[in-house]
Amino acid sequence: MKIIKYKYLFLIVLITHVSFGCTELASESFSDIIAEQFEPTDRDVPAIIGAAYTQLRASMLDFDGIWRYQEITADQVVIPARPNGWVDGGLYRRAHEHSWTETENWNRNLWTRVYRGVTNCNRLIFQLESGFLPISDQDMYNAVIAELRATRACYYYLLIDLWGNVPIETKFDQPDGYLPTQSTRKQVYDFIIQEITESIPLLSKERNQSTYARFNEWAARTLLAKMYLNAEVYTGTAEWQKCIEQCDLIINSNVGYGLEPRQKNVFVTENQNSIEIIFGLAIDANYTNSWNAFDHHMQTLPAGLQYKYNITQEPWGGMCAIPQFIDTFDPDDSRYHDNFIYGPQFTLAGEPIYITVGSAEYIGKQMDFVNEVNSIAQSEQHQGIRFQKYEIGLGSSNILNNDYVFFRYADVLMMKAECLLRTGRADDAAAIVTQVRTRAFTAAPEKAKVTGEQLLAGSVYDYGIRDNRDTPENTFEGGADIEYGRFLDELGWEFNQEGRRRQDLIRFGVFTTKSWFSHAPNGEYRTLFPIPRREIDANGNLVQNPGY
Repeated sequence: MKIIKYKYLFLIVLITHVSFGCTELASESFSDIIAEQFEPTDRDVPAIIGAAYTQLRASMLDFDGIWRYQEITADQVVIPARPNGWVDGGLYRRAHEHSWTETENWNRNLWTRVYRGVTNCNRLIFQLESGFLPISDQDMYNAVIAELRATRACYYYLLIDLWGNVPIETKFDQPDGYLPTQSTRKQVYDFIIQEITESIPLLSKERNQSTYARFNEWAARTLLAKMYLNAEVYTGTAEWQKCIEQCDLIINSNVGYGLEPRQKNVFVTENQNSIEIIFGLAIDANYTNSWNAFDHHMQTLPAGLQYKYNITQEPWGGMCAIPQFIDTFDPDDSRYHDNFIYGPQFTLAGEPIYITVGSAEYIGKQMDFVNEVNSIAQSEQHQGIRFQKYEIGLGSSNILNNDYVFFRYADVLMMKAECLLRTGRADDAAAIVTQVRTRAFTAAPEKAKVTGEQLLAGSVYDYGIRDNRDTPENTFEGGADIEYGRFLDELGWEFNQEGRRRQDLIRFGVFTTKSWFSHAPNGEYRTLFPIPRREIDANGNLVQNPGY
């Protein structure tokens, strides 16, 4: 965290692929700005603060990003060894089996990406406070500072969730040789709450093109609700009622948020106008130039599926759904049909797509995705139901054009419902869950209704080892013993593929206690990732998380 101070010239590192409110770039370049000659207007502010947001996309979506490890460490998504690879030194298997170590490259890279986002926020705040970036309008200045603090709090939300005990850094101009000190998870929690709470009064209340993909008041309140929802995990003290209060403020905001009539509408290619998105990460394949900027389709589709969607590059086809999770869906639930790819596969012209690699008994047969995977150690090209929650647009490149949904209105409703359930108001919770389910059962509306008694029951997920290998032996644990397990199921059906399942399993006490597919519990301490060994070696102030 160093800064080279210029007398007349300062550099604003601009994210050239992020735009706000649309998917076109502004023509101005702010890469070199003479401070004495530049007075930003309202129109310039989104471009100036763009660098604060760029690392959110990189942290979540770049290859081996947070999205992946929130999912493949949990009970819905797996990357098994494929005939075309996906072994990669065993890192995906270690993630699935909870046997990762403190030297994993993905863990180190996640840490670096998130802290790079913190540094970007600190740099911009420093440039504003020092006058390098002059904003004479006091209201505009206060609003920009508040937005940067809220964005920085979002990075710390990722840090507290993944690693817990991390350094809190708010300064950019640190001296040479400076080494940050570590804070407890509770201290990080208190810091995040304070940052969001103090920022909210200064943030925009508007929901429009100018605030899209930025932290307005409602995005910040959703982040605050997330913190309160997970407070018991982060601090040991539950804050259910505080979460409800934030959700109610968003629900009653009257700025236009609501449920889409069909869930799929939230995730279509041009989804920037969805009334359900509270905070999204703006992505445009024409300008977002990181190779793995948003490549879920490349990670899940086998090579032959290139011709189903006319993708400009051949996909790699590894990731799929865990069969036990797919088995939990009601066949009338439209979220299953909209979110997954299954059955026989055809090109855009209607020709069969064929299996090309794997066991001889399958090569040359039509690609037919089945809800079966041999094990984490071996699978066939056609095994496993594939993902399409985010629409795969015809002619897509390796980067999808969809904006990534970070927070959405359905999540606000379900956060409130969970807190109501946990505070003894099961019937009130059931009314909200029914509201969310209704759009998923238009063909069988009688199935949309859920009762409080049902939400108090266990999970329908058939937990246990389900592996075709001789060892470990299969186990049959079920989910009836999971408190509020049916509500956990509801979260899985609504929010699958959204980079959050690990967090939900931890909150419901399942992440380190249940088995699924080729995974067996491997230590309660696995609810936190290890502080990367490289960081500990470089900074004697850091202490490793327990268990590693």
